[in-house]
Amino acid sequence: MAIQQKVRQIQLVGRKIRELRKEHKLTQVELSQRLGIQQSDLSRMEQGEYRVSLDTLFRILAEFQMSIGEFFDELAQESITPRDVRLVQQFNALPNEAQREVEDFIAFKQAQDRRRGDEPGDLEGDEA
Repeated sequence: MAIQQKVRQIQLVGRKIRELRKEHKLTQVELSQRLGIQQSDLSRMEQGEYRVSLDTLFRILAEFQMSIGEFFDELAQESITPRDVRLVQQFNALPNEAQREVEDFIAFKQAQDRRRGDEPGDLEGDEA
């Protein structure tokens, strides 16, 4: 995954946290205390400067009583670009054998990226 896309995803997660906090009329200080994290870390998360660890994400989900699916549903919709839709449509229009060839090529390219050290990241991050 490109670094630019990773940064965008981190920013989208941060924006969602800020929206939820404001919807519930909480300050950063109040929410950070409820989550057991530093207010400065919450601020950096909301600004997209800091990756949210899974542990913190699960505490956020519990605080706002929502599932991980609910949290990411809106983010997924925002993340899908017209190019993504076009690519999926083009892929689906291919015969099954051609789809398998495309999937094999993607797997090949991902293996190349892993060998170069460009592995896709996850939401897990340090909370220091």
